[in-house]
Amino acid sequence: MSLVPEKLLRSFHGPLTEELLRNPGGFGLGQVPTVQAPDQTTTSVCGYCSTGCSLNLHLKDGEAVNLTPDPDYPVNTGMACPKGWEALTPLEANDRATAPLIRQKRGGEFSAISWNEAAEIFCSRMREVQDTYGKDAAAFISTGQICTEEMAMLGAFAKFGMGMIHGDGNTRQCMATSVVSYKQSFGFDAPPYTYADFEESDTIVLIGSNLCIAHPIMWQRVLKNPNDPEIIVVDPRKTETAMQATQHVALQPRSDLVLWYGVAHILIREGWVDHDFIKFHTGGYGKFAEFVAEFAPAIVADQTGISIPELETLAWKIGTGKSVSLWWTMGVNQGHEATRTAQAIINIALMTGNIGRPGTGANSITGQCNAMGSRLFSNTTNLLGGHDFTSAFHRGKVARLLGMDENRIQTKPGWAYDQIIDGIEAGEIKALWVIATNGAHSWIHQNRFRETLEKLDFLVVQDMYATTETAQCADLVLPAAGWGEKDGTFINSERRIGITKKVRKAPGEALSDFSIFRLLGTAWGCGDWFEEWDSPESVFYLLSELSRGQPCDFTGIDGYSAIDEAGGIQWPFPEGGTHGFHSERRLFEDGQFYTEDRKARFLYDRPQELPEKTSEAYPLILLTGRGSSAQWHTQTRTGKSQVLKRLYPKRNYIEIHP
Repeated sequence: MSLVPEKLLRSFHGPLTEELLRNPGGFGLGQVPTVQAPDQTTTSVCGYCSTGCSLNLHLKDGEAVNLTPDPDYPVNTGMACPKGWEALTPLEANDRATAPLIRQKRGGEFSAISWNEAAEIFCSRMREVQDTYGKDAAAFISTGQICTEEMAMLGAFAKFGMGMIHGDGNTRQCMATSVVSYKQSFGFDAPPYTYADFEESDTIVLIGSNLCIAHPIMWQRVLKNPNDPEIIVVDPRKTETAMQATQHVALQPRSDLVLWYGVAHILIREGWVDHDFIKFHTGGYGKFAEFVAEFAPAIVADQTGISIPELETLAWKIGTGKSVSLWWTMGVNQGHEATRTAQAIINIALMTGNIGRPGTGANSITGQCNAMGSRLFSNTTNLLGGHDFTSAFHRGKVARLLGMDENRIQTKPGWAYDQIIDGIEAGEIKALWVIATNGAHSWIHQNRFRETLEKLDFLVVQDMYATTETAQCADLVLPAAGWGEKDGTFINSERRIGITKKVRKAPGEALSDFSIFRLLGTAWGCGDWFEEWDSPESVFYLLSELSRGQPCDFTGIDGYSAIDEAGGIQWPFPEGGTHGFHSERRLFEDGQFYTEDRKARFLYDRPQELPEKTSEAYPLILLTGRGSSAQWHTQTRTGKSQVLKRLYPKRNYIEIHP
């Protein structure tokens, strides 16, 4: 008989106490909550941002009950951000969509229907619009947050099956700048870096990027850099990252382009350029050098609000660094004159030879978890696999590999996201299918967006939640599974293909996006060429064949198990290649790019804000001497002059007014 009072005994067996108990979890996990002790584990790539971390999922009776970061994955090496730690939490939200919903009139109540009914309504209403107004009267807007195989299936079904012309993804809002910049400069949408470059640079330049908040795992990689690197933040805002920098360049908004042309001007003036790299691996440098000759320090200082000494210091750090990496995110991609700004950054990397080597690169960081998958395989702005809608050769290749009539493939890209919205406003688009995005909340003009949706004859929203602002405007809601409730692949910012796995059952009657697309495709009558699209992995093999011969070729990957075992695989990974399963691989190590002559391009344009006649608006710059004795004189039209003398190597400055 116990001598402990019954009340005290009960206090050790309450549910709160049990939740606090911890025991060895096995599987190399250390201590875990006793009530969540797993009976097995598996790994899966996180679905909440483009970093692409791997998580160890703790399974009990076949379902994930907890998670910890994967210590062996080359991306996060045992780290996770708050989103990663809470990755399972959104799956348990009480506003999940659990059944297809229809309403008879706008503003009316939703009622639940079966999937067969939903498919029939979808097909009949979409066909009605297309029969009445034409194929281009129906469009879709997708996302960077579903699996690559699902994106490809949507793009193929909508355009090759339904005959839609217009379709785009919300990835355009954040990544179109980088896509176009890389295509024009390198010949293909090809971010060149690997995350190891964060740890190998001696100079890290972060442009329009609040890395330590937006991409905390990448910031941790910066902090692991053993080289005590210069960390330069170029941003009008005093962000958390800027406060950690060795130099914060707080330029005026809308002046990025002038800034980077000014940096190029100084690099050329000082001879801090890699002439051999420029000669053998680039094109257009001569005209670019002539162009930036106009962007003298006094002009740039006036336009950017940055002092001449600060500008010179920035150029010096870049020009004399051994391994300089330049990184940009949304501050550039969604900024003023964005594409040319990104290319101005690329120009800096090219002219200094900071590309293709460890710790270098002109590096765009993506936002959504699968924006890279969307860029290559969504069948929106380019044909599946990074092919070109306008190329007869590419259209023939895609049609042959998919076993369908080439005439199903349109000969030009459809409208972009913003053009689709304008098309609805103009009455040219009458039906819209929205997948895993919430434009009524995220679009810059929310009220206008919602009013525009009211002009549609038919709006379908496919999402995890029935409560989003866009879903509340819909005629038909299709309930979708989320991350952790389906299988597939994501492609992260450094081109790494990773596996995401089904470790939870979707609630109610919700289906994976893959299953929804397949159901609708069958109902539409696409079975003749859609038969091979019968599982996510079968589609992965189709995409592998579509990538053959492309810069993103990954024909050497033998299915999901190979990706899982390797800890993710960066493209390119062609069949029969000599690449090996190296965990970190960067592009352009051989100085060969994807243009016809294999050379990168210097691209530039005159900034919109710069006066046409700078000789009248700005002082004349007269340079005398070089090195430690160099001086420049500024002479204004009023005759007032000023001499600035640079003192090397500490780059201190004094002003001398004669």
